[in-house]
Amino acid sequence: QVQVAESGGGSVEAGGSLRLSCTTSGLVFANYAMGWFRQRPGQAREGVSCIDWDGGSIHYIGEVKGRFTISRDNAKNTVYLQMNDLRPADTATYYCSAADYCQGPDPYSSFSEEFPNVHWGQGTQVTVSS
Repeated sequence: QVQVAESGGGSVEAGGSLRLSCTTSGLVFANYAMGWFRQRPGQAREGVSCIDWDGGSIHYIGEVKGRFTISRDNAKNTVYLQMNDLRPADTATYYCSAADYCQGPDPYSSFSEEFPNVHWGQGTQVTVSS
């Protein structure tokens, strides 16, 4: 059974940092692109960042560029999201997902649940106070 588990969320003040981690089991981690998504209160889920299997393709939404960094350690079956200079607008539940690709004009579309080889975690809460 595939499991995807996020950790590292919490409450910080604006300007602070958090590092989210996501570990997987039941799949060959190195074969998957990994993505971070978030759902802000009252809003739809959105892609934040994704990285393909070897780190050769990385994407960020404009709002987090220069503040967030995605990385992965295939030996540890773990993907990270380093979040610096956090803002109240970053408050959200953050989700990790595994999919086949992180490429193309809409790299986050590969993580849709409509595709059979996509897996999602339960999320971790990030709260940024002003």
